[in-house]
Amino acid sequence: MTDSLDTLANSSEASVPADPSVPLADIFEKAAKFTLAKEAMEMGIYPYFRPLSDTEGSVAYFEGKEVVMIGSNNYLGLTTHPKLRQAAKDAIDRYGTSVTGSRFLNGTLELHLELDRRLAKFVGKEAALVFPTGYQTNVGTITAVVGKGDYVIIDKEDHASIVDGCMMSLGTMRRFSHNDLDSLESVLSKLPRDAGKLVVVDGVYSMGGDIAPLPEIIEISRRYGARIMVDDAHSLGVLGNGRGTAAHFGVTDEVDLIMGTFSKSFASIGGFIAGNADIIHYIQHHARALMFSAALPAANVAVVLAAVDIIENEPERVKKLWHNAEYMRAGLRKLGYDTGASNTPVIPVYIGDQYRTVLTWAALIEEGVYTNPVVPPGVPPNKSLLRTSYMATHEEAHLDRALRAFEVVGHRLDLIPQENTLS
Repeated sequence: MTDSLDTLANSSEASVPADPSVPLADIFEKAAKFTLAKEAMEMGIYPYFRPLSDTEGSVAYFEGKEVVMIGSNNYLGLTTHPKLRQAAKDAIDRYGTSVTGSRFLNGTLELHLELDRRLAKFVGKEAALVFPTGYQTNVGTITAVVGKGDYVIIDKEDHASIVDGCMMSLGTMRRFSHNDLDSLESVLSKLPRDAGKLVVVDGVYSMGGDIAPLPEIIEISRRYGARIMVDDAHSLGVLGNGRGTAAHFGVTDEVDLIMGTFSKSFASIGGFIAGNADIIHYIQHHARALMFSAALPAANVAVVLAAVDIIENEPERVKKLWHNAEYMRAGLRKLGYDTGASNTPVIPVYIGDQYRTVLTWAALIEEGVYTNPVVPPGVPPNKSLLRTSYMATHEEAHLDRALRAFEVVGHRLDLIPQENTLS
C-alpha cells in the first residue's frame, strides 16, 4: 500500500528544475489575504463560531440572551431527554470514556454490534455499520464502493460530505441538476454500459428542506444499471414515521444503501450505512474512514439505542414535529417570506443578499430568535437564506414568539410588505 501511494505521489511531482530567480512562495500567504470574516467581526455582525451558553433545547441561551431555538437539527427534541442522559451516564460507568481504537482492531464493543443490528432492523436492511461521524460515513462508503473506472452520480445540492467522498474516490463524479429527473437521465445515458455506477442523493435537502423524488430516481437509475444510495441525515426521525425517505415512499427494498447520522434526531454523534450483508461486509473491510478512526465512544452508542427506543415507542413525537413545521410554514408564508420548495421541518427563509441575510440574523437574535444564516458558497449566489428548523418539543408559544419576531424584523428591514401581519 505504501509503495503504491509513494508511486502515485511521485508521478504527480513537477519534473521541471526549480528556477532560483523565482521568489519562494509561502503556502500560508492565503491566510493573510483572508480578511472577510475579520471585517465582519469588526462590524459586530460575524455570525459563526459564536457559542451557546446552555442547553440546545426549544429555548437556548446565546451570549447571555434567552432565544427560541429554531436553528437546530434536534428534530425530536431528544438531546435533553432524561432517558438519553441516563443512558450516556450508565455507559460511561461501565465502559469508560473512550475505546481508544478503531472498530477494525480493538475498538468494537458488543454495544457497537448491538447498534449495528438495531439500526439495520430499524431501516429495514440486512446489515448496518456504525461510523464515528456522519461525514466519515459518506466519505468512507463512497471511497470504498466507487473505484477506478466507476462513476458516482450526485445531485448538485448533495451534502459536502458526499462531494468530498466522490472527490476522494478513484472513480469519476458526475452531477445532475437538483431533483431534475431529465437531467439525471441525461447524465446516466452518456455513461459506459460496462462501468459501475452509484447514484447518491439526499433524502431531505438540508438547506432547501425539500424531499428527493426517490421512486422516480430509482426507476431511472435501474434502467442504466446504477445502484442507489440515500443520505437520510435529515430524514431519520422525520419521514416515514421516523424511518427515513425510503420508508416514506415505501421503496425500502429498492434502495441499495441507506446512510444516516446520529447528530440530529438521534441526539448523539456518529453515523451508519445500511444495506445487504455482502456490501456492508465489503465496506467494513475497505472504508479507510472507518478503519483508521477511533470508534464511537460507548456513551454515544448508548444514547442512539435509547433514541431508537423512543422513536419506536412514541410515534406522537414525529406527528408533533410535523404539526409544528406546518404551523411555521403557514405563518412565514402569510407574512410574505419566500420559503422555497420546502415541504419538511427544514424551512429556509430566502433573503437573497448575503449582507441583508446576516443583518436579519442579528436583528432576530435581538428579538430573541436563533436561526442560521447561510451565504455563498454554502448556497448559490443571490440565494442567501436563514435556515430554520423545528422540533417536536416546540410549544405553540415558542412558534408564535418566533413568528412575531419575523414580523417585526421583516417590517423593520423592508423584507416583507408593511401590510402583511399575523393578525
